This record gives sequence, C-alpha cells and structure tokens, in this order.
Amino acid sequence: MKLKLRLTIELVPSTSWFNNVRALVSKKQWDYLKSQVASKAYNLCEICGGVGPKHPVECHEIWSFDNKKLVRKLEGMIALCPDCHMVKHIGLAEVRGLKVRALRHLMSVNKMTSKKAEVYVEEAFKVWAERSKKTWTLDISHLEGYGIDVKQLTRGPTQSRS
Repeated sequence: MKLKLRLTIELVPSTSWFNNVRALVSKKQWDYLKSQVASKAYNLCEICGGVGPKHPVECHEIWSFDNKKLVRKLEGMIALCPDCHMVKHIGLAEVRGLKVRALRHLMSVNKMTSKKAEVYVEEAFKVWAERSKKTWTLDISHLEGYGIDVKQLTRGPTQSRS
C-alpha cells in the first residue's frame, strides 16, 4: 500500500540535472512564470501554507515520467516555501548539509515518524537511481498555457516540444 503524503520527494534523475524549464527559458520568461505561479497561490506554499524568510515561495516544476517512451513531461508548476522545495530535492539538500532540516519538515508536514521518513527517503533514492540510468526526453508543451512558444526555445539533444 502506498503512502498518501501531502509533501513528496521528487528527485531529478542525474541524467536530467540542469535540463529543466528554468534552463530552457530566458530570464524574463522565468521571472514571468515564477510570478504567475506565486500570484496564483497568493504567495503561499501550496503544500504547507508557509512562506520563506527571504522570499515567500519558489517555483517548483512537476514532472511525470513515461518509463516506456523515456519522456519526462512537465505537468505543471506550483509555489512552494523554501522548506517544502528543499524536501522535493532532498538529495540537493543533503549536498548542502540541510538533510536533517529537510527530514524534519517532511515529518512535520506529513505527520510521520522518523523511521517512516527514513524508509520513504530510501525508496525515493531507489527510484532516482533507476531513473538516472536512462536518458530522458523532455516534453514542455505545458508552457504553451503560459503563452510561451516552446518551438522558439533552443532545442537540445534531450528536449521535445510535442
């Protein structure tokens, strides 16, 4: 039985690091996307309702994975407080020495024990390891809903606009 969690971990496969919306769009487009996502959420975290100390929220990309076609599809973007965003990318939090803080936030939001949190993190890294063995094509057609012409974005070897 899968856990139903408010806050989940979404580790980016190592083969997709730096291959995301922020890297594909101009700074002006990224600033526009961030402001649209933040405004829609009233500058509150869409998971915990919190805000960060330096800036209220950050823009997080939501991806689905088609393991047969090897396509990473952008499904949406949400506003997250820095702590929830840190949990989404707990591997990066660990590299930055913030894993304990991220774990505490994960446990608090999901009302879970440290043992359940540890098991959940371990499972997330297993999924990450499997996904990191593959090269993913990106589908960022979702950006068209923000008025961004994805055909105009520079195409790279792992990008798709379909």
